[in-house]
Amino acid sequence: MNQKITIKTGHPEFDNLYPMVKSFLEKDALDIVIDGKNIRGYRSPDAKSIWIRDYSDMLRGVKYFENDLKSAIDHFAETQADNGRIFDYFTTFPEKLPSERENWTKYVRVPVEADVEYRFVKAAFLAWQATGDDEWILKLLPKMEKALQYILNHPWRWDKKLGLVKRAYTIDTWDFAYTAGRHDWLQFQINDDTFWGIMHGDNSGYYEAFRIMALLYDYFVRSTEAEMWSKRADDIKTAMNRICWNGSFYTHFVKLTPVEIPGVDEAAQLSLSNPMNINRGVATSEMAVSIIEEYLKRGKETDAFAEWFSIDPPFPDGIFGDDKLIGGAYINGGIMPLVGGELAKAAFDNGFEKYGVDILRRYYKMISEKGETYLWYSPDGSAASVETSTSPEAEPTDGWGSSAMLYALIEGLAGIEDKFKQFKKVKLSPRWYAAGIDRAEVRVGYEASGVSFGYLYLVKDDCILLEVEGNDCEVWFHTLTPDGFEAKGVEVDGKDVDFKNVKVGESWYVDFNTILKNDAQVRIETSKKS
Repeated sequence: MNQKITIKTGHPEFDNLYPMVKSFLEKDALDIVIDGKNIRGYRSPDAKSIWIRDYSDMLRGVKYFENDLKSAIDHFAETQADNGRIFDYFTTFPEKLPSERENWTKYVRVPVEADVEYRFVKAAFLAWQATGDDEWILKLLPKMEKALQYILNHPWRWDKKLGLVKRAYTIDTWDFAYTAGRHDWLQFQINDDTFWGIMHGDNSGYYEAFRIMALLYDYFVRSTEAEMWSKRADDIKTAMNRICWNGSFYTHFVKLTPVEIPGVDEAAQLSLSNPMNINRGVATSEMAVSIIEEYLKRGKETDAFAEWFSIDPPFPDGIFGDDKLIGGAYINGGIMPLVGGELAKAAFDNGFEKYGVDILRRYYKMISEKGETYLWYSPDGSAASVETSTSPEAEPTDGWGSSAMLYALIEGLAGIEDKFKQFKKVKLSPRWYAAGIDRAEVRVGYEASGVSFGYLYLVKDDCILLEVEGNDCEVWFHTLTPDGFEAKGVEVDGKDVDFKNVKVGESWYVDFNTILKNDAQVRIETSKKS
């Protein structure tokens, strides 16, 4: 396979991160044959199965080097229920050894899950983005629509009064519910004893999915549907920010069914979907800053080796039905690279660039020592194991968290964000100054379509020079300038262009845009702010 990603800075923590993450992801590839069809997906490190929840996020890394991005998504679409419901996962491998030995084909939907359908929509979008296959996504659109209509209409999924997605009382987006001791183990079912509420991360996920639908319908010139989904996105964003925001971050669980857990204050619990809410576009800039500052504050106060909490503070030991779920273990307060990667991307976008750099450096140091990465770690830094979690496996090749870190590197620090498909519309935000780097060579591309985009970044004297390589694309430049400096002139191929100096937090960027036919030489002259 061609190497579609190149990052050359002279700093191993950035130059080597993509090859390391790619090596983890390649070990997570899972090939399954069902009904005579070859299906290729990527597994989570805790089970030999293809979960849409993991896969949809892992695609943010997989999409750069994998040719087959569609077969797994097609299978989730083909097995969709009449009411629109999507399965959580499928497998042909025995999961609970030694008691389970049959290599039958197994499909599972965890009833308490409310996030599956938006992940299906996101996965389809990422595959389309990399392949550019309009015919494929057009055929898939009715399935995507049906999945979202299921969420909007099923009584288990939608609260009509609030206009928000609801779920059983789980830990953030995870898949087992609190029962107040009424069930003898982890509870995956919905029944008369279910405690209902609103979890912020579900709603930010559907906001993003609704925006995807609006984008696709607009692209296919179906304005009525595009306007409808755009309005739904605006409505759920407004309702979520009204109901779930507590003034500092998003309350973990807004209860619809009255229930009190001794020692638990849901409004004090910082849970893993908070930075995701920023990256999905629901949080305002003020909210984003508040969330990031909360992580920084807790990072200084915690005894944990990192502040990438699944939830903080955790729930009392064992109250979800398994004695392994003690505070600091797995989803009950374990430290997750998934959270760190999302937090780093949010930091880059909201004026905390050096914090984003710090997260990436800490993660690289952690994984480079042994060439291993885990889904979660105990606060003392010890890695996940089968003995300490409820999962059948604990492989050292976590693709979920590592792909989130790669997302922060490529779209945050290197700053190449594909805002449409095949790099036809790119937001370019090089932030190398925050890492103390004055020369960087960056190229990213999609193996499935062979399309790529790249640049050479150079700081020389009082100028930022960019040699940009694209092909018939629109580029929105959002370039970080050195501390205390602002742009005083911008040239593209020797011609002056209009620009704005924009403040993001305490950082300054220069914004301008251009159409690239092929390559372009960009010169940004800077001067000290008066």
